[in-house]
Amino acid sequence: MLELAARLRELTRDDLAAALRTREFETTGIHDLFDLAEALLAPDSLDQAIGRLDRRHLAALAVAATIADGTGGSTVEAVQGELSALGATNTRVDATGELIGDLCESLLVVRHDDRIHVPAAVAARLAPRLGVDLPTAGDLAAPAPPVLVPSDSVDRSLLERHSSEAAYATVTATAELLAALGAQPARELAKGGLALPDSKRLAEASGTELDALPRLFHRAEEAGLVVRDGAFWLESDRGAAWSLESARGRWLRLAEFWRDRIPETLRRLVARRSDPLTATALRDDVRWLYPAGGPWLDDGLERLFGEAEALGLAVAGEPVEAGRLVLGGELDRAADLVAAHFPAQVDRVYLQHDLSIVAPGPLEPALDGRLRGVADVEGRDLASTYRVSAASVNRGLAAGETADSILEFLGGLSLTGIPQPLAYLVAEAAERFGAVRVSSAADSDAPARASIRSDDEQLIRTLAVDQSISSLALRQTGPHRLLSRFAPDVVFWALSDARYPVAAENAAGEIIRLQRHRLAPAPVVAPATDPIAALLDRMAEEQLGDDAEQAWLARQLEAAARSKETLTVTVRMPGGDTADYLLAPASVANGRLRARDRKADIERTLPISAIAAVAPAPAEI
Repeated sequence: MLELAARLRELTRDDLAAALRTREFETTGIHDLFDLAEALLAPDSLDQAIGRLDRRHLAALAVAATIADGTGGSTVEAVQGELSALGATNTRVDATGELIGDLCESLLVVRHDDRIHVPAAVAARLAPRLGVDLPTAGDLAAPAPPVLVPSDSVDRSLLERHSSEAAYATVTATAELLAALGAQPARELAKGGLALPDSKRLAEASGTELDALPRLFHRAEEAGLVVRDGAFWLESDRGAAWSLESARGRWLRLAEFWRDRIPETLRRLVARRSDPLTATALRDDVRWLYPAGGPWLDDGLERLFGEAEALGLAVAGEPVEAGRLVLGGELDRAADLVAAHFPAQVDRVYLQHDLSIVAPGPLEPALDGRLRGVADVEGRDLASTYRVSAASVNRGLAAGETADSILEFLGGLSLTGIPQPLAYLVAEAAERFGAVRVSSAADSDAPARASIRSDDEQLIRTLAVDQSISSLALRQTGPHRLLSRFAPDVVFWALSDARYPVAAENAAGEIIRLQRHRLAPAPVVAPATDPIAALLDRMAEEQLGDDAEQAWLARQLEAAARSKETLTVTVRMPGGDTADYLLAPASVANGRLRARDRKADIERTLPISAIAAVAPAPAEI
C-alpha cells in the first residue's frame, strides 16, 4: 500500500482523476492518499479491475506478479523475457511496454523509474486463481487458437427477411403500446409492476402475449418513450415524436438505445468479426478474451443476445449482419438493411359502407394519428382496419375537428369516395354534439367538482339511471342538471366512452376542446456530479498545509504498523548525517514513532521530525 500511496502522490490531479475513473471503489470515508490506496486495494475493487482485463493485459500482470526479484520488483524487459519464454508471439512481446503502461494507469502496477512492482494485495487476488478458475500464466501468454470459420450454407436473404419481420413486429407493438397509453394511462402498483387490467389492455392493444409485455414495456421505458408520473405511466413527448417517424426511423431509435447499453468491450468484439457470426462462437470468443470476466460480462452477453432478437439483430438466437453493423456504429447501414423488407407505407384507404376503413398497408404515421382521432382501431396488421362510430366522431369533435374537416380529411384519404352512411353519421354526430355539457361545478355545489347540464330532460334522467356510468355517482339537482364529485375531465371522458354526445364548456358556456392524449415530458438526465472530482476536492481541502510532509510521514508509518510491514527509515543524526534503520513500526502517537529494530532486535522510539524518509524494506528481510 505504501508504494501505491506514493505513486498516487506523484500523479498530477488530471492523471490521478483519469486513473481513478478506470476503477470502481467506494469513495466514502476517504480523506487522504492512504485511504485512497487502501480503497483501491480492497478485494472488491481489485476483482472488478482484474475482471475487466483482457487476456493480453492479464498475462502481463500475471507474469509481473510472479517474477519479482530480490528487491520485490521487476522490469519491463524481464516481463518481456518471461512472456517470450512462455511462448508469446513476437507481437505480444513487443507490446509488453504498452501493456504494462496500461496496467500502471489502472493502478494495478506501480512504476518507479525503470522498476515496476505489483502490490502484494493485487498479487494475492490474482496468483491463487491462476491454474484454478483462471488459465495459468503460460496459457495466458500462449497464442490465440485458430478460429474455425464454418461454411455458411444458410440463405442470408432468408435470415435478413426473418430479422426484418421481427424488427417490424417490435416497432409496431411499441407504437401500439404508446397509442394505448395515450388513450388511457396505465397504473403502477405500490408493490411494483403494472396493474393487471392495464397489463391485459396494453397486451391486447400491442398484440403481445401477457408474459412478454414487461420486456416490451421496459424497452420503451429505457428509450424514454414512456414516463412514470406519480402512480401512472404516460407516453412521453419523446414517444409522441417517435410515433411520427417512419418505421425505419422508429427502429433506428430503438437500436441506438439498445446499443448504448451494451458494454463498449463487447461492441468492439462483435464489430471486428467479419466471418459469419454465431452465438456460440461469440460467447467462446468473449470468454476466451476475458477469462476473468464476471457479472459484467454475463450481464452484457445476456443483454446482447436477450434483446437482439426482438430488434431483428439475431434470428433463432444467432446474430445477423445488422447486429454487427449496429454494434460497430454503422446504424444507418443497419437500418437500410433491416428496413429493406419492411412493408411499404400507404397514404390511401378504402372507406366501406359498413363504416369500416381498410388500409391496404401500414398507414403513414401522421395520417394514422389523425385517423385514430375520429375512428377506432379494430385490427392491426399489414392491412389495418378502423371503424367510425358516433362516439369516435364525437371524440374528434371534442378535440377540435368539425364535420367539414372530418369529411375533408377522409375524402383526401379515400380511394373509394365517402359512402353515404358515413356522411350521414358524421353530420348527425356533429348536429348532436354538445347535447350534454360538462363544466366545473360552482363553489356553492361543493363537494361536487363537475356539473352536467342538458336541455333534454329525458337525457338527464337517462344519465341519472345509467348503470354503465354509476361510478361517477351522479346526483340530480334539477330537471336539466347533474353533479359529480369527480373532476370535469374524468366525467367528460366517462360520458364520451359511454357514447353520449358530450362537450366540455367553460363558465361562460362556450365549448372548449379537450385532448385525451396527455403527454409527460421525457426524463431529463441531470448532469451527474463527478464523484472523482468531488473526492479529489475533498482530499485537497483536508491537506494540512505546512504540516503536510510530517502528516505524510506519519500516515506512512501508521499504515506500515497496521499491515505489520518493515520499512527502511532514514533518520537525521545530530551532526547532520543520516542513518538507515530497518524498523517494524508498532505505533505512532504524540509525534513519536515506536518501532522494533529488526537488526538490533531492540525497540526504538524516534521523533517523527527526525525522520527524513521512509521506503519499503529489501525483499529478503
